[in-house]
Amino acid sequence: MKTELVHELTATFEAHAQQTEGGVEYWLARDLQHLLGYDEWRNFTAVIGKAKTACENTGHAVANHFVDVNKMVNLGSGSQRDIEDIMLSRFACYLIAQNGDPKKAEIAFAQTYFAVQTRRAEIIEGRLLEAERVQARHKLSATEKELSGVIYEQTGGNEDFALIRSKGDQALFGRSTQ
Repeated sequence: MKTELVHELTATFEAHAQQTEGGVEYWLARDLQHLLGYDEWRNFTAVIGKAKTACENTGHAVANHFVDVNKMVNLGSGSQRDIEDIMLSRFACYLIAQNGDPKKAEIAFAQTYFAVQTRRAEIIEGRLLEAERVQARHKLSATEKELSGVIYEQTGGNEDFALIRSKGDQALFGRSTQ
């Protein structure tokens, strides 16, 4: 898939995102239906049903990701009609894409998009954990230096210093450093 098309499809998907008054991001299923290449609502609701099952089977509350709503649409005669729709979380969109027809180019793109986004999140999480580990290591190093300074001042740097450090290492690591 060409890079320009990927950027266009990504932008289109993100452009359809809406927010509740509380700032919760969501998509409407009828919008997503067209984005994913489904012409008929009944065919798309079958995919939504599979996604709901997947959501439930993974231990997530379906009601947190698939919220039934109604909306008014304009009819050709100038009148309006109330139709069913569903507010979807990003996770629900992901599950729908995973359960859609991969022969559809839009579904194939969505599956790839969510796989890439998941990988990016994993990489970011890994980097954050690594940064936390490095920060903890720096803090430990500074604390060790401070402790050694206090011990050195109290012992005058004689052999008691080495004995105290060795006993501390033995307590922490279970082995003597003498």
